Amino acid sequence: MELIQVSDRVWYSMYEEERDRPILGYVRGDKWSLAVDAGHSEAHVKEFYEALEKAGLPLPAVTVLTHWHWDHTFGMHAITGLSVSNRITGAYLRETISRIRTEGLEWFWAVGDSTRLEYAGGRPVVVTPPDMEFEGEMILDPGGCPVRIFQAESPHTDDSTLVYVPGEKVLFVGDAVCGEFPSWKVDPVRMNRLIRTIEEMDLDYCLTGHWTSRTKQEVLQDMRDSME
Repeated sequence: MELIQVSDRVWYSMYEEERDRPILGYVRGDKWSLAVDAGHSEAHVKEFYEALEKAGLPLPAVTVLTHWHWDHTFGMHAITGLSVSNRITGAYLRETISRIRTEGLEWFWAVGDSTRLEYAGGRPVVVTPPDMEFEGEMILDPGGCPVRIFQAESPHTDDSTLVYVPGEKVLFVGDAVCGEFPSWKVDPVRMNRLIRTIEEMDLDYCLTGHWTSRTKQEVLQDMRDSME
């Protein structure tokens, strides 16, 4: 797995289309470090941690979830430290745990080839709730680089959390800039509200869940184009 450095304190792992693995973010503080999203599976997390160790970076003490979807959360049982999400994300994950208990995993395998590939060889599917939940926003300071995590309106889901590192001028948005799953339909009202949120932020780079890092203006243009 390749780690890409965006700024002095921020890295991310490259996304993978075949297994629908999103990027996993990393913020290095002076006291501890923070990850963004918990990956598609335990194997995804392990590969990320191996890349961090190879780069001489400490494993994260806190992992922040951008939203509840499986490719961003189903590796949560394998992370180090604590997990944090907004309350809506936590509720969705508890509903998912209940659904698996009552219905099994057929709905999950039906998502597509990516889930079957990620769990090939009989790897177990494990879903856990977050350790901590917040509402609105929260400031986390791993030392020397405060990180603002906050809920934002998004056309993708109603539980989006954005992760902003103002000192590095970097924003992690997860899949917030995408249309609603699985139709990928874009609600222009919600998209425009997210556009305004990002426009008002002092950013150099915007990191989306399934793409490479892009400038603020590139991401904003893609968002506008998606509504045409």
